[in-house]
Amino acid sequence: MKFNLGEWRMKPGYTTYNCEQIREVRLSADRRELYLFVVPYRRDERSMDGPVQELTITAPQRDAMRLQTVHFKGDRRKYPKFDLDDQRLELEVQEEGNLVTVSSGDTRLVIQKKDPCGFTYYYKDHKLTNIGSRYGSAMLSYISTPEGPYMRGQLQVDVGEKLYGLGERFTPFVKNGQVVEMWNEDGGTSSDLSYKNIPFYLSNRNYGVLVNEARPVSFEVCSEAVTKVQFSVPGQRLDFIVIGAPDRKGVLSRYTALTGRPALPPAWTFGLWLTSSFTTSYDEDTVNSFVDGMAQRDIPLRVFHFDCFWMRENEWCGFEWDQHMFPDVEGMLARMHSKGLQVCVWINPYLGQKSAVFDEAAEKGYLLKKPNGDIWQWDLWQAGLAVVDFTNPEAVEWYKGKLRELMRQGVDCFKTDFGERIPTDVVYYDGSDPVWMHNYYTYLYNKVVFEAIQEVKGEQAACLFARSATVGGQKFPVHWGGDCNSTYVSMSESLRGGLSLCLSGFGFWSHDIGGFEGTATPDLYKRWLAVGLLSSHSRLHGSTSYRVPWLFGEEAVEVCRYFSKLKNSLMPYLYSQTVETHQTGVPMMRAMLLEFDDLGCEDLDRQYMLGDSILVTPVMREDGVVDYYLPQGAWTHLLSGQTVFGGGWRRDQHDFFSLPVFVRENTILPVGSRDDRPDYDYTDGLTLRIYNLQDGAAARRTVCDTEGHEVLTAEACRTGNTITVKLTGKIESVQVEQVGTGCQIALA
Repeated sequence: MKFNLGEWRMKPGYTTYNCEQIREVRLSADRRELYLFVVPYRRDERSMDGPVQELTITAPQRDAMRLQTVHFKGDRRKYPKFDLDDQRLELEVQEEGNLVTVSSGDTRLVIQKKDPCGFTYYYKDHKLTNIGSRYGSAMLSYISTPEGPYMRGQLQVDVGEKLYGLGERFTPFVKNGQVVEMWNEDGGTSSDLSYKNIPFYLSNRNYGVLVNEARPVSFEVCSEAVTKVQFSVPGQRLDFIVIGAPDRKGVLSRYTALTGRPALPPAWTFGLWLTSSFTTSYDEDTVNSFVDGMAQRDIPLRVFHFDCFWMRENEWCGFEWDQHMFPDVEGMLARMHSKGLQVCVWINPYLGQKSAVFDEAAEKGYLLKKPNGDIWQWDLWQAGLAVVDFTNPEAVEWYKGKLRELMRQGVDCFKTDFGERIPTDVVYYDGSDPVWMHNYYTYLYNKVVFEAIQEVKGEQAACLFARSATVGGQKFPVHWGGDCNSTYVSMSESLRGGLSLCLSGFGFWSHDIGGFEGTATPDLYKRWLAVGLLSSHSRLHGSTSYRVPWLFGEEAVEVCRYFSKLKNSLMPYLYSQTVETHQTGVPMMRAMLLEFDDLGCEDLDRQYMLGDSILVTPVMREDGVVDYYLPQGAWTHLLSGQTVFGGGWRRDQHDFFSLPVFVRENTILPVGSRDDRPDYDYTDGLTLRIYNLQDGAAARRTVCDTEGHEVLTAEACRTGNTITVKLTGKIESVQVEQVGTGCQIALA
């Protein structure tokens, strides 16, 4: 939200009270909280009126500094709060004259009490940012407006600094210059709306900022004030956390330690998913024609997803199969399991009035209500739709019960669609403020479903295919990018949004291969297959037409087979990267700036690293021409084996069975012996390829089993023309080969 008219004036009726002086500093007895009393004037006399601000500074985690400021404390509304692992660590505080230094690990905040008042953040000796100043005032502000009170913070942006994240955003990748509103909306992938709004941004200067507010947050990212990030919230309080680290991956690791690490997705989820698509005309025979057609064409399929019309018309989400289309549900799902498939079904948190469960939930009081006590309803999406109230513990257990019954029938996981169309003119069971709950609702929704799967299938067997999210939603993977168009431009915007989400604490991401709206041309479909099967998760899905490859030509079948098998063969590498994401929070699909401290990588949003060693650039032109950037070093094309040297831009042309997919130097890449499924014994017949190990360099790789346990470790070092390799663990059938060098291999 903008408050100013240019540099000099406020909007009419707007009055700002900034931090001018810190008049009192007090450390709690347990040294875990620093209290500051701040006044909006510079004179030294003791004034009796306000408005004033009271600040508290704490350390929720090592290298994280939390600042909370309040004008009036008397607000007693019930607000949802992000689920943080707030350890409230002991602070190191030094006060000397006009300066107060408060530290957590290697991150510290230096506070200047007056002349002027200031707050500057450092990681070791590296300045991160400071609360922006204007005429000697620290821009941590209480603002009186005609619309009511607001709290605002402004953090300085340095020359050349670039900012990323703020959720899955389809607008330009670098967020400088943008206005970003934290409000979950069903807006597709071609606007400034987002299904997944995350009030966290990452700087190329190796720090991150979480605005710890579940309510709507408005960001002016170098827009209203072109050298500052401004964030504002309605009300009397503001809470934000600055996180420092030695590098950008370290920032994400610390951020996810605070907000939650992604659960470990089961290995089978990395295989190809095929859906019925969002169409009305499918039954068991249709499903079998898809499944059997993939098998007949030797395309490895691992998951089949039933989209909306597994239920009867206008009864979504009624949890009951359409018996006319699927008369033998348990038998059908058992037959699908016998073919080596897992089964996913579509759900959402809305109940159509025509469904039997609507009356059941209404009678028991499990639906959101209007202030007058009526059930809240509207006719968008489903006639007479109402929304489940997940703040009601009995409603949670009731909803889980419906999911348990589906899992008893043979369902393995759920696509948790929607969660963004949440009304604000309602009353929640627990009294939560409905505006604050708008974004937070999706956290409760996905948490309920994820927990239900864990309770039935086991702690490590849960997986969602979720669309909406807020802070902490990364704990319930996997998320996909929502409704994209079937165009090259939409492929580009989808990837941009996914990389933005992965810079916001999310570890895994997928999208609708070929696009959702409309039907892709055969060339686009084939190009999208390549990038879709070189993403963390891969799903064929669409809106008005089926997405089986033979509908796009025989070559599309061959392309689908080729890249599906390639991904399965890479699972020893991919699943070890998955375990790393689960343990550290560093995403599996990584924007280039996470892996390379290279100015050329800071704007790249059309290529990415799949794990730490494989670079992927989708082809987004009909003629197969693609531009991409290779950082310094030797890079070997994964498919052709050709080695090229980086340090600049390249332009290539690729057929449908290729794209720029390169392995970086000094890499040990484990390649499996199977390509028919993603979950198998990764060490049985494993090949370890050592790529361009440089003289004097060393490389290391661990291989995990499908339970996430490390079962093999490979270490290699090169001296002159000899590469010495040490293997530990399960090594009975492991082969070692080199790529790009003519050295001798010596096993230690």
